[in-house]
Amino acid sequence: MKAAIRKLGNSQGVIIPKPILAQVGLVDEAVMTIENDALVLRPARRSRREGWAAASRRIADSNDDALTWPEFANANDAHLKW
Repeated sequence: MKAAIRKLGNSQGVIIPKPILAQVGLVDEAVMTIENDALVLRPARRSRREGWAAASRRIADSNDDALTWPEFANANDAHLKW
């Protein structure tokens, strides 16, 4: 597939069709590199736990942080110190 290079302000750009972006997982950010004289775009990888703190705060603020499973003890756990 050929793509036109267009002027965008002081830079130049290429319009990438939405289905192609979706196919490779490009959404908001991309990592751009040059490999063997080719321009390569890859999805920007986020930290595995990125957003967990904010999500936890939202859950706590909404008072939706009750236990999913009720607390229960096993019959033989009385001697264990927790």
